[in-house]
Amino acid sequence: MFMEKIKEIINESIRVKQALLEDKSFSEKMNDFADKIVSALKDNKKVYFCGNGGSAADAQHLAAELSGRFYNDRPALAAEALHVNTSYLTAVANDYSYDVVYKRMIDGVGQKNDVLIGISTSGNSKNVVLALEAARNKEMITASFTGEGGGKMADLSDYLFAVASKDTPRIQESHILIGHILCQLVEEKYFNF
Repeated sequence: MFMEKIKEIINESIRVKQALLEDKSFSEKMNDFADKIVSALKDNKKVYFCGNGGSAADAQHLAAELSGRFYNDRPALAAEALHVNTSYLTAVANDYSYDVVYKRMIDGVGQKNDVLIGISTSGNSKNVVLALEAARNKEMITASFTGEGGGKMADLSDYLFAVASKDTPRIQESHILIGHILCQLVEEKYFNF
């Protein structure tokens, strides 16, 4: 019974990724978004990520791939996950509301033409939605990694990467794939590898 369950999980993960592969607009959109990030970074702008739970872990992971290294030894790129300052996060959540923890950070540090990537499997995480709204108000470039349909984040995203699934683990597996593709493209385009 569990042997079949394992195969079923793997097959579903493959199916979701196959849908990305077959989406003709995905590669073009990803390539264009990578170009926007490279242009922003070359103009001394920053890339910010935000999410909750597993999506926060993905946000931190992807920021580290850009600010550390991906495949190649090279200088750091300006990328940061908005939740890594726990004193800030807990103070704002306590004094105001958890809903505004990312919005307030974008209000404080976001600049025109910076990039904000919001990650939410539902596309409806209120604190991420509010951060995207704040980013739009500052004329930042916005992108979202979501599940099927994109939720409320769809209308706030210059670039929407909505995974064709409603299953949180399968969506998260695809988000890290999408993020790794993006990091590789940005690294190669920025440094001409």
